[in-house]
Amino acid sequence: MEKTISFFEKSVFINCPFDDAYKPLLKVLIFTLVKFGMTPRIALENSDSGKARIINILELIKESKYSIHDLSRLKSTKSEEYHRMNMPFELGIDFGARNFSPVLASKKFLILEASNYDYMKALSDMNGFDIKVHKNDPEELIKSIRAWLIETVGLRDIDAQMKVWYQFADFSEKIFESKFKKYSPEYTDDIATNMANQEVNNMPIPEFTSEVEIFFSS
Repeated sequence: MEKTISFFEKSVFINCPFDDAYKPLLKVLIFTLVKFGMTPRIALENSDSGKARIINILELIKESKYSIHDLSRLKSTKSEEYHRMNMPFELGIDFGARNFSPVLASKKFLILEASNYDYMKALSDMNGFDIKVHKNDPEELIKSIRAWLIETVGLRDIDAQMKVWYQFADFSEKIFESKFKKYSPEYTDDIATNMANQEVNNMPIPEFTSEVEIFFSS
């Protein structure tokens, strides 16, 4: 029972875009949460084709005391492109779970956007919510997450934003070096570099999260 409570108390459901443009932000988000002792939970952690994605999301929401909802991709950017509704849809499910389930009443959120008040043009019902802005900048995202961890989660005396950013740069360098060394004995430096970059850039989320955990435990 204690293990279940502890897992819930540390779990953070991440509701965000999964496109390549957002990937640098997602990696920083996961890195920062692990750095401060939280457990990221994300739909990409499980790719069971026999299980509907929405069922997986519902389970993640129920298993997580905290949630981070990034609404920075609400706006379409091209002609005939549709607005992305997955993020506000999942936020709505999470908000309902928090308000309609006594068991989940303790849930806490961090809602993010790229620019101030963008959400108001699509989700006016959210007027009055405390929403943080990351400007599509990884360092600003760290700043937002760190502030939320202090203000809402209740952490104290945690490392500064700049230190987290430097640690992420150090982690990125070390993980590339480890992949490069794996290929360098067999291939030229150029080919080994390309292979290492490809492996790092295409790393599945569970593997990336595991690499971050290893980095902080070593």
